[in-house]
This record gives sequence, C-alpha cells and structure tokens, in this order.
Amino acid sequence: MKHGHILSGVRNAAAAGYFKQGETHMAYLPMAWVGDFIFSIGAATELRFSVNIPEAQETAMHDLREIAPTLYFASPRAWSAMLTRVQVGMGETTGLKRRLYDYFMPRAMAAERAKLDGKASGGKLSRLLGEWLIYGPLRDQLGLSRVERAYTAGEAIGEDVFLWFRALGLNLRQFYGQTENCALAVAQSPEDISLTTVGRPFPGVEMKIDEHGEILLKGDNIFDGYFQNPKATAEALVDGWLQTGDAGQIEPDGQLVVLGRVSEVVETADGHRFIATYIENRLKFSPYIKDAAVIGKGRNMLTAITCIDFQAVGQWAQEHGVAYTSYAELSQQPRIYDLVNAEIAAVNAHLPSGLSIARFVNLHKEFDPDDGEVTRTRKLKRNVIDERYGPIIEALNAGDSEIDFKAQITYENGQTGSLDRMLRLSDVKGAA
Repeated sequence: MKHGHILSGVRNAAAAGYFKQGETHMAYLPMAWVGDFIFSIGAATELRFSVNIPEAQETAMHDLREIAPTLYFASPRAWSAMLTRVQVGMGETTGLKRRLYDYFMPRAMAAERAKLDGKASGGKLSRLLGEWLIYGPLRDQLGLSRVERAYTAGEAIGEDVFLWFRALGLNLRQFYGQTENCALAVAQSPEDISLTTVGRPFPGVEMKIDEHGEILLKGDNIFDGYFQNPKATAEALVDGWLQTGDAGQIEPDGQLVVLGRVSEVVETADGHRFIATYIENRLKFSPYIKDAAVIGKGRNMLTAITCIDFQAVGQWAQEHGVAYTSYAELSQQPRIYDLVNAEIAAVNAHLPSGLSIARFVNLHKEFDPDDGEVTRTRKLKRNVIDERYGPIIEALNAGDSEIDFKAQITYENGQTGSLDRMLRLSDVKGAA
C-alpha cells in the first residue's frame, strides 16, 4: 500500500475521534503486522505521537505501567489474559481487598450490562467509592490509568471480558479492518457500544453488503492492489470496491455485524443464510457453555449440540442445590437444561429473523481432541460431529424429546469403547 492510503486512513480515523494529536503510545505489537505499522508509524507520524518501545517482550507489561499510554490496542486474547492475571492476583491477595473487589466489580459489571441494554445504571455513589477503592488502583496496576481510547479487534471478544474492562472505567471499543484497508475502516463510537457489532464506517469510507452477503468497502484508504499479482488484484478490487472476503450485515442503525468468512456461509432449507461459527462463538460467550455445534445447513431449523462448562455449571449447581456425581449426570439435570436454555434464548434475541436456534441437546461429554471432534486449538471438526452425532441431529429435527444414544469413548490407554446414554432433547423457549 502507498503512504497516501495510510495517511488517508489515519485522517479518517482521527476525524471520527479514534486518534488524537500527541497521543502517548506503546509500540509492542508484532512489527510484521499492519496494526503496528499503522499505529506506531502512520498515525504516530501524522499526529505526532510519543512512541515508546518496551525494553523486551518479557518486560512489556511492566513497561506498560511506566509508560502509561493514552491509547491502547490489544487483541481479545490479550485483554482476556490481562483479566486472568487480575483474577489470579485477587485470589492471592488479602481478605479485605478480595472482599472489596467482590463487592464493587459485580455491581459495576451489572451497571455496564444495563447500559448496553438501554437501561438506567444508577449507583453513582457506589461508582465514586469503587473508583477510589478498586477501579482506579486496578487501572494503575495494569498501566491503563491514562488510557482514553482502548480498542480491540481481530476476533470476537467474550462478553464478560468486554464488560469487565468497561466496568473498570475503560471505554473499550471494537473495530474492524484489514491490511488492504490500512486496518482502519469501521469502529464503534464512544457513545454507541454493542457486543454484537463493530460500529460504523469512518468518515471517507463507504460500505455496502453485496447480494452474496459480502462486506464491500471503498475509500482512499483502500490499497491499489497486490504486488506483481494482477489476478489477485482483479479479484479483490471490483469497480473500486474492496471485496473483503468477510460476510456481514448492516443493522437498522447503520452498525456493521461481521459474521465470518464468506466461504463459511451456508443456507437453511428455506434460503436463510447463516454462518455457524458466528452463532457458536456467541453461545460460547456464556460462562456455562464451553463448546457448541450449530446444525442447520439444508434443514428446516437450526439446532445445537452444547457442551456445558463443567467447572462453571458445577459451581452453579452447588450454589443452587443440584446434586450430581459426574459430568454426564450434571449435563442432563432438568435445571441445567433450563440454565442453558436461557443462555441460548439470549443469543437468539440478537439473531436475524428465521435463524433462531429452535432445539438443543446437552451432550453427555465435552468435545474431545482425542476423539477427533475438535482440534488442539478447539476448532470444530464439523464432518466428525455430523457423522458421530448424526442420530442426535436427526432426533432434534424430528422433534423427539429424548434419545438413547450409544456414545463412543476413548480411554487413557488409547482403547475405545461405547456407553449407552439417555439424552434429553429440548425446545428453546421463545424460539421463532
């Protein structure tokens, strides 16, 4: 890409309040990634940033506190890792600090959730006191005490992680971009935050969705083509529009929802397009659902096979007096079905008409890499799921209330066997 594209992208982002002149920035991102170049060189040059470089990768988190940037971008995994570090530290701290944390953070998260739902959050006195006792000190410890603009992008961020940092006092926002558009195309505004969208186009950027559901972008920040590859360039740029390769939809308020790659788009029997991965990721935002497989290609309805999170659901069961002796027994408890049912219904509320999950089953086990159901990085192997759990899928679509399923199991010594399980099949409340 040319310098003019980069500067155009930076100016568009600055016009939207994404950057400001004189930011304090920490250049810690991988140098080969477009994000580092745009933030640390492009924006820094145009807007006269103060760019700070960590002493070493191992000291980056320590240096972050010393630098105290005003602008901070991290991937969802990095934000999640930072939250985990805090939670581990709180588990090892004194009783008083832990009790203060346990009192103020849940209230702040509830207030943020209320804001996202368009409700009054209240609790101003509690917020002021929490700022003094918990939120301010935590931001200082993390090196985020001066951050005015906090961003995340690259993949879906978990609801609890997103809400936690916003509850901490950071105006964390999501954005969407690619190398071909200088990583600066679409972002949430400070006042218009959503868990399911990535915002609206920057000034100077045009956006539309084509008949195949692909996101198309046009603007001076779009590159001129791939180096010495006219064929790929012709495929990526059509009449000045960048074919992003991503599928999306534009909400009535103009915000973009990124669904996934166009290559992953499939259709139900009545022609509704959907991307299973997008829905599965939303289901896994729930602390009670560890894995999920959404089935619906060529079928009359969407159904889901869910795997409960044994630790989170086990804790819930203990607190609510639900007895169990194993994962399999816990997964089939009626109150656990009600719990998961409510989580699926909450996801359905954000899905387009005709794409609600109608029925589901809690599997008797987790998806297991040793059984070939997921990769070691927990990516779903759909062909294995479709084949192994075919009888369950057919029973869900047939409207059955239960199924006697012969489950294949792999023992620690590598030998395999089978085990009969009676699994409940449930309708999702309120599914259209």
